[in-house]
Amino acid sequence: MKKIPSALQLGIRRGGLEMRQFARQRESVVFTLLFPVILLAIFGSVFKDTIAPGVTFSQYFVAGMIASGLVNTGFQALAITIPMEREVGALKRLRGTPMPASSYFIGKAILIFVSMVIQILLLLGFGVAFFGLDMPTDSGKWLTFTWLVLLGSACSTALGIAFSIVPKSGRGASAVVSPIVIILQFFSGVFFVFTQLPSWMQQVAAIFPLKWLTQGMRSVFLPDSFASQEVAKSWELQTTFLVLVLWLIIGIFFSVRKFKWERD
Repeated sequence: MKKIPSALQLGIRRGGLEMRQFARQRESVVFTLLFPVILLAIFGSVFKDTIAPGVTFSQYFVAGMIASGLVNTGFQALAITIPMEREVGALKRLRGTPMPASSYFIGKAILIFVSMVIQILLLLGFGVAFFGLDMPTDSGKWLTFTWLVLLGSACSTALGIAFSIVPKSGRGASAVVSPIVIILQFFSGVFFVFTQLPSWMQQVAAIFPLKWLTQGMRSVFLPDSFASQEVAKSWELQTTFLVLVLWLIIGIFFSVRKFKWERD
C-alpha cells in the first residue's frame, strides 16, 4: 500500500510548484527581486552624506531595505496574491483536494524565504560593488542576521496570509495593502533616520514589526557605536525578538482560524 505523504512533504512539493509558477511571471520576478536594488541605486546616488562617524547613508539604507524587503516579499506579496487566487477560484479548487491547509501555508513560506534570500544576495552584492557597503566581520552579527531573516520571514509570511482575508477582491487588494506598507516604511526608519522622525511616528511604528526588524538589521550592518543614536540608546535585540515572536503568533492564529478559501 502506497504511503500517503505527510503535510510537510506536501508543503515542500507545493513550495516547488509555487516557485515554478512565480518564475513564469517575469514582471513579478524582476519587480520583487530588483526593487530594493533600484531603490538603493536611487537613494544611494542622491544621499551621499555621512550621518554618523563611519556610517554613510547607503550603509544605513541597506539595513532598512533588507528589513523592508522581508515585508514587501512576504506580507505585501501574499496579502495581494492570495485574494487574487481566491477570486479566480484557485483556492476553491485546492480546497477540494486532499492537501491540508498547512501544506498550502508551508508552500507559501518556502516561496517567500527563497525569494528573500535571492533578494538579500542581490542587494548586498550591489551595495558592496557600487556603494562601498561594509559587510559585518563579527560572527555574532551574522548570527543575529540569520535569526532576524528567519524570524522576520516567518512573521511576514504569517501576517500576509492572515491579512489576505481583509481585501474583498483580488483587484482591490493592492489598493488596500500597498498604502499600509508604504506608510510603515516611512514611519519605521527605512527611508529616513528613525530618531529624526516625530515622536508620535516613532511610537506608532514601535507597535509594528517593521520598526524592530529595521533596528535589528542596523545592529548588524552599522558599528556598535551607532546604538547610542537609537531611541533607547541600545539595539534592544531582546525586545526585537519578543515583538517578532508575538506578531508571528498573531499571524499564525488568524491564518489558521480566519483563512478563507472562497469569496464571501
